[in-house]
Amino acid sequence: MRITAYQLKPAALLIAIVVGLALNCTRAYAGKTEAMVIAGGCFWCVESDFESVPGVISAVSGYTGGTTKNPTYKAVGRGGTGHYEAVKITYDSGKVSYAMLLNIFLRSVDPTDAGGQFCDRGETYRTAIFVSNAGEKTAATAAIADAGKALGQKIVTPILATSRFYKAEAYHQNYYKGSNIVITRFGPKRQSSAYKAYRNACGRDARVRKLWGSAAPFANLH
Repeated sequence: MRITAYQLKPAALLIAIVVGLALNCTRAYAGKTEAMVIAGGCFWCVESDFESVPGVISAVSGYTGGTTKNPTYKAVGRGGTGHYEAVKITYDSGKVSYAMLLNIFLRSVDPTDAGGQFCDRGETYRTAIFVSNAGEKTAATAAIADAGKALGQKIVTPILATSRFYKAEAYHQNYYKGSNIVITRFGPKRQSSAYKAYRNACGRDARVRKLWGSAAPFANLH
């Protein structure tokens, strides 16, 4: 029986990323560095998730999709810039394919929600897949169709043309493992602890578990 990405349990999914390419994805050649941009709500969470994926070289938080030049976190958060909180993922296509990363992405968010993600609402926090060529668009279309079939629901995550990606401020990078003390609604906390408290309070993993069950690649690891 052919195994699909959404049939694998979370730990097995991450372990099988490399060996499963022969079953699920187009054969990739070792040593080729590629990049993709996705928006999945809070960029801290997307960055944290994808930096744990074998074959991912880096994940950078930033802004894209809008018209405002050199956007800031405050400006994007206020709305009106058109930008999404997004993450640029650089990966080794010989270890993990674009198609596999798309499948993982769609199962790490709520792609049925057009108004934002989890507790973060508004245009800034919507999901999106940004593509730069016809091949990427074809792969993204197939991944969305596969996710819709798996859920039995309409996927509202759009496929958008790539636009300029602006790297977010330095304090947003690797926020999930930072050691600085920050003031939160939970009181003063080490940055990494503040991130965990935010992620839990926002309901990200609870919603993804409810939606995707054992197919969620990250939610069941938190």
